[in-house]
Amino acid sequence: MKILMVAIPNHHFFQWVNQLRNSGYTVYWFDITSSNAKSHRIKWVNQITNWKLKWRFPFRIKLKKRLPKLYALIEKVNEKSLHSVFEQHVLKINPDLVHCFEMKLSGLPILNVMEKNNIPFIYSSWGSDMYYFKNMNIDVSQVKTFLKRTNYLITDCKRDYQLALKYGFNNSFLGVFPGNGGLELDASFISDDEQRNIILCKGYQYDVGEAIQIIKALELLDESLLESIQIVVYSADKEIETYVNQSNRLQKLNLTIFPRHQQVSNSELLKLMGKSVLHIGNNRSDGMPNTLLEAMGMGAFPIQSNPGNATAEVVTHNSNGFLIENPLDVNGISELIKVALKDKLLREKAKNYNVNFINNNYNRSILAPKIQALYSSIINGS
Repeated sequence: MKILMVAIPNHHFFQWVNQLRNSGYTVYWFDITSSNAKSHRIKWVNQITNWKLKWRFPFRIKLKKRLPKLYALIEKVNEKSLHSVFEQHVLKINPDLVHCFEMKLSGLPILNVMEKNNIPFIYSSWGSDMYYFKNMNIDVSQVKTFLKRTNYLITDCKRDYQLALKYGFNNSFLGVFPGNGGLELDASFISDDEQRNIILCKGYQYDVGEAIQIIKALELLDESLLESIQIVVYSADKEIETYVNQSNRLQKLNLTIFPRHQQVSNSELLKLMGKSVLHIGNNRSDGMPNTLLEAMGMGAFPIQSNPGNATAEVVTHNSNGFLIENPLDVNGISELIKVALKDKLLREKAKNYNVNFINNNYNRSILAPKIQALYSSIINGS
């Protein structure tokens, strides 16, 4: 079986694809961004990258910066059409399936090509795809047209399947799976409660992220609560760094920032989660955050925003975590952090439940065979 996948170069995408490594399928990846280099993380995959430019003439970057108008004129002549390039590869590969990941960046750009053929088309909804598309300059008509061409749908939360139905999807739903296909967690990284001394925060502020509200909430806490606590903010956007550097209160805390461009490896992030008292994520829109699932699996008490009730599918408020119902409510977030830090018994119960729940429902070794079987079931018509 030949599978043509269309996606941006993304950690979660690479993890999903690697589940098919020993499946016997021939897998192709069309990098919708036309990256210059192939990814070392999926070396076994036939990678279609660096397809956009006809001529990679020297000093392109300097010319783009210094003479943008001239570069724009050259660009019109020098850039290949995504549609024509993708269509050429579809005809050349003749795939049994096309699978795109995320609608705006990967799905809509290839829609007109897919409408010319009847190749089985799988769409994996990620993050804000279905929930927030109106704020991403996507029309309802575009979504409906895209879903009409979609033969098979995979979502990362139940919410988005219901939204897809609302916007006209009436074909086969393959199920709810985490965006990366499944989690690989090392139980040896899971520390006892007494050894946990980190408040771990996801630092996304760009686009739909609201990490700044987490930082402001921490700023409101009494110093005595944070005496023995290390605050770690990972994948932090520039706004977070700026705010922390300008805050006298935050400068007094044991606070470490890992900027978004300074990527923390997944294994290092899991180790941090295994040492964390709390993991906090806050967004105006999201699907089912993989970092939330990973933090739960590593025993960190989750405090997470709940756009469209997606997070509530795995977190029951005041039981195995806390839900942030208003991502802009700094005082409310601060109160949740305070209560969680003080209630050791609640955290312990949540840890025991969450570690087992994630292992039973999101373990990669359990999900990988199911995901491999999805593709063959489509071809076999079962």
